[in-house]
Amino acid sequence: MKDKFSLATQFLKFIKNTAGKRQYEDADLIAEYKDTGDLDALGTLYNKYMHLVFGVCFNYFKDEEQSKDAVMQIFEELVQKLKAHEVQNFKSWLHVLTRNHCLMALRKSARQNNVSLDDTFVENTDFVHLDIDNTKETQLTIMEKCMETLTEEQRKSVDLFYLQEKCYKEVAEITGYDMLKVKSYIQNGKRKLKICIEKNSGE
Repeated sequence: MKDKFSLATQFLKFIKNTAGKRQYEDADLIAEYKDTGDLDALGTLYNKYMHLVFGVCFNYFKDEEQSKDAVMQIFEELVQKLKAHEVQNFKSWLHVLTRNHCLMALRKSARQNNVSLDDTFVENTDFVHLDIDNTKETQLTIMEKCMETLTEEQRKSVDLFYLQEKCYKEVAEITGYDMLKVKSYIQNGKRKLKICIEKNSGE
């Protein structure tokens, strides 16, 4: 706990003093951090996208304080994970990491409340085949990758229906799509996801 508190304190100092470093390219900051372990470089890099991380977290948690906590927790994950991965596009990679963090947090919360996320898929139980082991980050990454293969309409509908647990009516109201189209987007999106996940999981 002491180490995490110290890390959090350091990070809060970093974000107050990064304006002059924003001209640096992401690749340069990543290389500097990997070469030296300099948390200033990592803090500068993260600060560029911190508002996006918060936005993704808030989209899942719908709670400002929980989202702020998640922003800090994700930074703590970066300290180790950025060293272990070859990152070509930091913004996209960070987005995947953030969504994975949120999904795992939601699944953990559901288990603690004795609620299976699969139980929410009552309108289409076939989707349980896309169940993801929250201990395997690679599988979450595969799902994120496969989500990107869907059309925008399918991606929005699937995300709202399965990941944010909205009903058909709520998805239609949020997106403005016709109810019948929403059902079609979800059905077709689910089918494409299953094929994509099975294909990538076998690689």
